[in-house]
Amino acid sequence: MTVIAVAAPPEVRDLFFDADTWAALRRLGDVRLPPPEADVGDEATLAALLAGADVVVTGWGCAPLSAAVLAAAPGLRLLAHTGASVKPFVTPESFARGVRVTQAGEAMAYAVGEQALALTLALLHRVHRFDHALRTGVDWATAKAAPPRRELRGATVGVVGASRTGRAYLGLVRALGARVLVADPYLSDAEAATLGAERVALDDLLRRSQVVSLHAPVLPETVGMIGARELALLPDGALLVNTARAALVDEAALLAALRAGRIDAALDVFDAEPLPADHPLRRLPNVLLTPHEAAGTVESRRRAGAIVVTEIHRFLRGRPLAHEVRPEQLDRTG
Repeated sequence: MTVIAVAAPPEVRDLFFDADTWAALRRLGDVRLPPPEADVGDEATLAALLAGADVVVTGWGCAPLSAAVLAAAPGLRLLAHTGASVKPFVTPESFARGVRVTQAGEAMAYAVGEQALALTLALLHRVHRFDHALRTGVDWATAKAAPPRRELRGATVGVVGASRTGRAYLGLVRALGARVLVADPYLSDAEAATLGAERVALDDLLRRSQVVSLHAPVLPETVGMIGARELALLPDGALLVNTARAALVDEAALLAALRAGRIDAALDVFDAEPLPADHPLRRLPNVLLTPHEAAGTVESRRRAGAIVVTEIHRFLRGRPLAHEVRPEQLDRTG
């Protein structure tokens, strides 16, 4: 009997697996769960859970497959992650041991793209500024005195990163009439044309875009890719949306640009999470904030659980994995 260890606490499991998904998973093997109080972020706890396991399903906070964990799980053959990035869990030792890896990032792409669209529309229509003004008690006339509002139709939108989320967002804004520029070193002109976008260099994108939405992974070359120089290239009144990773943006430079009032921003990700209660971003009227929840729809989580179960089914039957991550791909994934 195949042993499938689900290395995630109950609250995480409940997000991804409904009754039907649990039933499908149990048809594939003997499902092993950690005790409710267990901390799967603890290496010894994870090692005990994986003893005798063939497959591990990982969620947030799971410890990596270290040499010690692998030693306790000699039969482990597959890591199936309910999220997107597998970097916190895989190790050189796990790949050397032949443990294959798959993930469910595709499930989140539409949800993130849709939230990025919602943030874009809110910024364009200055919803964040109206809300801030009314909640802070200013008079009606002052609350109405927001900067000019614009429509998405006909606007030039720059997409940084033709990732799954970037492509989902790109399709949504195009459907509402935006002109789209895309900056991605791995995207060809022909691929960009297929997406209905114009491929340009990052600096050109920043200069020409009314809205810039970030969808790049965190790699050595993308950390801090939007700094003071890049922010200065944005037109006055430009809008920045970040539902990707905070590390893409120099936070100090962004704060300076926001305090100057030249741009507005919508942010779902931050250098410090949870975002401190006294953080200056919380007090700025030209910033819209969400607490790192862009992918958190019910539908997205359920899709992720279904992808994981389907991938395990493929693996156990010797079929190709649809979402496999190989060692050579880690350099291009977040």
